Amino acid sequence: MSEAVPTAVYDCMLYLQAAMSVRGAAARCLEAAEAGEVRLVVSEMVLAEVAEVLTREEIQRRRAHLTPAFVAAFIQRIRRTATVLDPVPARFCYARDPDDEPYLNLAIAAGAGYLVSRDRDLLDLQDPSSESGRALRQFLPRLTILDPAELLQRLPNLSGPAL
Repeated sequence: MSEAVPTAVYDCMLYLQAAMSVRGAAARCLEAAEAGEVRLVVSEMVLAEVAEVLTREEIQRRRAHLTPAFVAAFIQRIRRTATVLDPVPARFCYARDPDDEPYLNLAIAAGAGYLVSRDRDLLDLQDPSSESGRALRQFLPRLTILDPAELLQRLPNLSGPAL
């Protein structure tokens, strides 16, 4: 079954990168969701993690524009763009990196076609030889885990080169 608008879950790092720079593949992925090219799904846990990471002192020192007002507006931007699923049942355990479980379980709950990340622990689940990846496919056989540039290449209206 082909989906006209694919459903996607973005990991926390993608949001961090999009907030830190308006250029680049992460920002374009968020713009793709805003343009309706992707149905973005988040949870309250994801929103809380994004807000917490963006307000860390070491992050704010590197990017002066990440003021409390900017972070609040950025979280509202995500809320306006995404479908918020809550609560998200814990169905999949990932021993290699339990911190990634909320994103995997969100993808399962949303029936996502894509999980977008640059996290090697998540990307490795795409490998057919991965036992954990095979276990994940029991829940969500059509899930593709890919990086932001790869997502942009798959979207018909955004197939230009990633910045």
